[in-house]
Parts: sequence; C-alpha cells; structure tokens
Amino acid sequence: MVRGDGGIIFDTRESGLEFFDTLNALPPAVLGTAVFVLGLLVGSFLNVVIVRLPARLFHDWRCQCRELLEIDEPEAAPPGLVARRSHCPRCKATIAWYDNIPMVSWLVLGRKCRSCREPISFRYPLVELVTAALSAAVIIHFGATPEGAAALVLTWALIAATGIDFDHQLLPDQITLPLLWLGLALNLWLGLFASVEDALIGAIAGYLALWSVFHLFKLVTGKEGMGYGDFKLLAALGAWMGWQVLPVVILLASLVGAVSGIAIMIATRRGKEVPIAFGPYLAAAGWIALIWGERMVDYWLYL
Repeated sequence: MVRGDGGIIFDTRESGLEFFDTLNALPPAVLGTAVFVLGLLVGSFLNVVIVRLPARLFHDWRCQCRELLEIDEPEAAPPGLVARRSHCPRCKATIAWYDNIPMVSWLVLGRKCRSCREPISFRYPLVELVTAALSAAVIIHFGATPEGAAALVLTWALIAATGIDFDHQLLPDQITLPLLWLGLALNLWLGLFASVEDALIGAIAGYLALWSVFHLFKLVTGKEGMGYGDFKLLAALGAWMGWQVLPVVILLASLVGAVSGIAIMIATRRGKEVPIAFGPYLAAAGWIALIWGERMVDYWLYL
C-alpha cells in the first residue's frame, strides 16, 4: 500500500489474508493431507509435553519445598521440552531421528524399542493419530482461515492438557492460563469466535460455575470434588467461545464423565473413592462445542 508521500506501508493483515487465500486455493485433498501430516508432527511434540512438563513442574515444586524447609539436597533437573532429544523411558537410549517418525517408526520397529526391545506404549502413536485427525477436522470445518489457525492451537493445547490430566490429575497453569488470555485476546482484537463481552462473561462464568460446585460439594461432604485446574480450563473455554456454550460444555462433560467413570470403576473394580480426572471430559466437550457449538446452542435455546 502506497502512502501519500510515496512511501510504502506493508499491510500485514492483507498479507496474512493473502496467505490464507493461497492455502484455500489448494485442492481440499492436498490441504487436508498437509494438515494431517502437520498434526502427526505436532502430536509427536505433544507426547513430549505430556511426559516432560509434569516432571519439570514436580521438580520445581520439590525444589521450592526444600528451599522453604532449608534442606540442602540438590536434585538433578529433568530435561526441558526441547533441551534434550527423545529417549527410551526404560533404557534411556537416545532415539535416532529415523526411529522418531510419527506413526511410521512405531510400526516399522514392531512397537518395540530398538535398543532394549521393550514394548513402546500405544499411547504415543494414539496421541499422534488423534492430533492429526482432529487437526484435519478443524481445517475441514473452518477452512484455511484465521479461525482455523486459532482453532488448531486450541485443539493442540486441549490434547496436551488431556494427556497430563489423565496421568497426574493435574491441569497445569502453564497451559490453562495462556489459553484463557489467548482466547480473550483473539476475541478482543479479531472477534474470531465471540464478542469481547461474551468472551469476558464466559471466562468469569466458566470459573465461577465450577468454583461454586467445588465449594458447595466441599461444604456438604467435607471433600474436594475437583481441582482448581478444572475451573481455569472451563474459564478458558468460555473466553474462547463465549458464555453461551458453557451450559452445553458442562452438561456434555458431566454426562460423558459420569458414564466413563462408572465404566472405569466396573472394568478396573475400583471404588468410587479413587479420583477420576474431569479435565479430559471438559476438553472433549470444549472441542465438540468449538466445531458444533453454534448448532448445539441454537438447539438448546430452542428447547
């Protein structure tokens, strides 16, 4: 764009839209395949996040406790998210790049580590495949648009949060809080998924809804029914999609969580006292609302 004095101004917004237009000009099969492959690569990294982020957090918390208690017992820090190459969790052997190709290496190696021949958990290719499939679904739904790019980020963050919560009943602030602020920022500056008023009300209502349930349950039973991470995750979903989707998300997550919890207790013969993570069901319900939320809200309002 040319200024009045003859200078040139680069319109980054127009450049960004041209980039998305170029992607949309690709045949749908090519675009979908490219996003699927991207999802496989991102899923491989999310496996690293799911394993290493909690280990780093637990290490930091132990260090803080030792500092408060004045205990001088240094502890080696676990590897960061990108500071060290992937390695076998059993024999600690470094995994070569050709043994770390998403899905392909797991199949070629016969689902076993090349060094120690111990089985490789099915969860690693599962996370990669789920990430790829959901990423492709997002782009099929939104197209190569700013909404589609933002929805990919939300999808990847929800997958990482789900894996960590399944393993540790923990939803890290390092995921939920940036997700909340990002949702508010995107709706404030771009209005991608909701108005800024709806997003702000969604963040407040999302947090207070589960916060109220938590304290009411604790008042009645004397026990804590969920963690604060669940409040923050629902607040983040409200910040992204507005307050209108919150009843649908809560209802869907509660129903699926209740059915899954009963099934898990029956299958594993565990008592109801064993905690079951609620975050994965919130994340799944939030992703469903991201794709079909408008239709679900319209149907809910109609009823």
